[in-house]
Amino acid sequence: MTDATPSPGAPARRVLLKLSGEALMGSRAYGIDPTVTRAIADQVREARDEGTEVAVVVGGGNIFRGLAASESGMDRSTGDYMGMLATVMNGLAMQDALEQAGCPTRVMSAIAMNEICEPYIRRRAMRHLEKGRVVIMVAGTGNPYFTTDTAATLRAVEIGAHVILKATRVDGVYDADPEKEPDARRFTRIGYTDLLAKRLNALDATAVSLAMDNEMPIVVFDMTQEGNIARAVRGERIGTLITGEVTA
Repeated sequence: MTDATPSPGAPARRVLLKLSGEALMGSRAYGIDPTVTRAIADQVREARDEGTEVAVVVGGGNIFRGLAASESGMDRSTGDYMGMLATVMNGLAMQDALEQAGCPTRVMSAIAMNEICEPYIRRRAMRHLEKGRVVIMVAGTGNPYFTTDTAATLRAVEIGAHVILKATRVDGVYDADPEKEPDARRFTRIGYTDLLAKRLNALDATAVSLAMDNEMPIVVFDMTQEGNIARAVRGERIGTLITGEVTA
């Protein structure tokens, strides 16, 4: 990862922050905790004010999960479209928090709904970032059978982001589930192929493969620790870096 402060004349550092829907719940069992969205907004605004261009992709699992619905008998495509709509609700909540924090934003959707957000257009999204606006990208890729991890990776590649920052409730990638295995080891850095070979569930395989094909680094970090989002956006080394092959 590069220094968050660009050299004179260099383009601004651009990051894509991936937020899970569950991250917006806070201590609630369902829905959106305004305290959490405000805390995230304050950190994003802080990093933006320092010159970092920030795009955000948000999931919808705090409201609806299409895969879980399909396992209960719902048509998978229908469930996934409903999940995409849930991400729009989360995106609007994040927009409200960011605007209240004094940070200009645009919500861009892969599914047309012109009354509440702009359609996602790559060049327009890049122009918003260049103008200092935070761009919140919702509705996934607009297609069923793709996770928001894959959508985040696709958008990061499209807009020329320097890194994907995946904000989670754990402090990185482990060789086993740390909640079930107290001796699980955390990686500070791991290669794409190792992540796939070990079947670690930090991201889905499609997202990892797309990142690997485009040499897009990913940082998985704990967003519940105060200030970690701002640290990650600045480029400080926290969590686990997923990148090209790592030699022992």
